[in-house]
Amino acid sequence: MTAASHSTGTGLTAQIEGGILFGLSAALHGKIIFENGGIEQSNFHDFSAMRINETHRMDTFIINSSEEPGGIGEVGTTAASPSLGNALSHAARRRYRFYPFRPLQDMISAFS
Repeated sequence: MTAASHSTGTGLTAQIEGGILFGLSAALHGKIIFENGGIEQSNFHDFSAMRINETHRMDTFIINSSEEPGGIGEVGTTAASPSLGNALSHAARRRYRFYPFRPLQDMISAFS
């Protein structure tokens, strides 16, 4: 990641890594169910986020830059799902086109 100006590397790193986990959570667990003309989910208590035992260590590198300062936004969140989709498609030899991904079930059926 390149951040032109940042006050603390720790805060920036936490934002990037948190965004990645949020994006992976959406890709693996997020779904919206329509029932009786309405949406079944109402808020974050209906959203299954990744837990610490489902994650691995991340190495995030911040590169100093002379560019004008800008926001980091949701860089990690928006990159997580497509990155996971590409990795899964290479491993399972099939393209994932719908969220949430169901890699474990598909991997079991692909290799059995």
